[in-house]
Amino acid sequence: MLIREATVADAEGIAIVHVDSWRTTYNDIMPSDFLDNLSYGQRKELWKKNISSDGNYVYVAENSDGKIVGFISGGKREKNKVENSGDLTAIYILENFQRMGIGKKLIKELFFKFEELGLKTIFVEVLEDNESRYFYEAFGAELLKTEKIKMARTELNLLVYVWMDISTVLL
Repeated sequence: MLIREATVADAEGIAIVHVDSWRTTYNDIMPSDFLDNLSYGQRKELWKKNISSDGNYVYVAENSDGKIVGFISGGKREKNKVENSGDLTAIYILENFQRMGIGKKLIKELFFKFEELGLKTIFVEVLEDNESRYFYEAFGAELLKTEKIKMARTELNLLVYVWMDISTVLL
């Protein structure tokens, strides 16, 4: 498995992982018509913009065939006003490639970048019903707060986790 920094040329592969992962991850959380209407083309354009944006860091996981099977992104959200902090904004891995250590490799790659940038505290938001929250907990993230959000015509609980010191993740 190759972990590397994403380029704009990766936007299509990232979009496929993003949409397909949403459809499997949120299958029992969000309305099926919402998930069915997710667009590879729209996500491709979104990821072209994300990859090109200063202060946004995107890494991909490629299998031995050179196919993107996962990705991670992070930076600092506009609403984040905490000094020396950043945000893990997305991590998705195709269902058939989960539980193979790819997530661990991706998170370490991003957190090494955060360390290089001098970011010590990292936030991540995750829906309460999304089992990936246990992945964050396994890496030492602590629940900071819960808030209600509305997404896809559904009221959901959003959990905000924090790593106060990312050095433990980098061991």
